[in-house]
Amino acid sequence: MLRRIAIMTLLSICTVAVHAQQPLLSPRDSTQVSFNGKRIFIDYGKPSMRGRKIMGELVPYTRWWRTGANEATSFKTDFDLLLGDSLVPKGNYTLYTLPSEATWKLIINKQTGQWGTVYNQELDFYRLPLKKRMLKQPLDKLDISLLKNGNGGGTLRIAWETTELTIPFRIKKAMKSAK
Repeated sequence: MLRRIAIMTLLSICTVAVHAQQPLLSPRDSTQVSFNGKRIFIDYGKPSMRGRKIMGELVPYTRWWRTGANEATSFKTDFDLLLGDSLVPKGNYTLYTLPSEATWKLIINKQTGQWGTVYNQELDFYRLPLKKRMLKQPLDKLDISLLKNGNGGGTLRIAWETTELTIPFRIKKAMKSAK
């Protein structure tokens, strides 16, 4: 009996060790930019194509998408931000997208800390149009990046498979009070 328990324990340990050595299919990644010590930060799950058709299938058109994998994609800004032409106050948000064959929208949602498949449309802050462009070469892993332009702003870029989506951003300057 003790021998059987010892063998089962050893097998359990070996199984755990093998699983612990396998890479995550969708590891976490992040991107950030800083302006005068304050930052914009995005944390997301980075899925791979792994031979799958992504746009229109894995990411279905006309249904919201978690824009990443696993936990929801978090978005934090330390200052008021103009995203496109819309003012996003400093704070924490979740990013989703609403894909379609022709156009995409970026969803800024007030709910935070949830799993990526949890979405409450009533907490949408904005739905903003994204500029869509087709990539010449497929991109195997989802990539979300914040690219500075040197003028107190830049571009939020989401790219995967053969689709690239962008929206400009800039820091909302504080208004000087009249004296």
